Amino acid sequence: MQLHFNLEVDKLKSSLLQMASLVDQQVDSALNALENAQAELFKEIKAKDLEIDAYDNLIQTQCANIFALFQPVASDLRFIMSALMINNQLERCGDIAVNIAQRVKKTTAQKALIEESQIVDMGKQAKDMLKRTIDAFINNDIELANKVIDNDDIVDGYNKKIFKFLITKMQSNSELIEPCSHLLILSRHIERLADHAANISEDILFLLEARVASHQKKLTPPKDEN
Repeated sequence: MQLHFNLEVDKLKSSLLQMASLVDQQVDSALNALENAQAELFKEIKAKDLEIDAYDNLIQTQCANIFALFQPVASDLRFIMSALMINNQLERCGDIAVNIAQRVKKTTAQKALIEESQIVDMGKQAKDMLKRTIDAFINNDIELANKVIDNDDIVDGYNKKIFKFLITKMQSNSELIEPCSHLLILSRHIERLADHAANISEDILFLLEARVASHQKKLTPPKDEN
């Protein structure tokens, strides 16, 4: 029975890693499309999303089967729960990559504005967070997972700065309202991508430390300065 359980868990881990690799490639392509105004990459990114959706269904089925057949407890139970949560976050990252690529089709003529807004730099930071959270999962790296969570503040800072920049541009030139609106949505997509990367790192902490790290910043009361 234990051997059969271990085999099923290994299959689940393999599926998660395959899905993570696909999502990493998809996000990389979407942000390259943004940086280089390559709207033609949309079809490729959209096609890869179908593969990711198939893995999403497969992983959910694998987890359900393990629950039904083995009724895992303790660390085994945490792994299956974490697998479900990480799977959900990865699937959403894939959807965001498609949304970014779709929006790129409307901004290919705005390369100067994109560069000035620093949205590409924001995208690189979010992409790096995703890559590192996948590495943290592969290597059971608690320190790296914590760094990913901390770096979410950097992306949030970019998002606020870009929002102010684009609003100012729209106020000063009405012709920029439409392209800036698209960039505002892009910035929001990238901010959500970073959020999902941080969420995966929180799931990793739950897996490795049996600690619920979600909403930790919001729920931690401010320190008394007196």
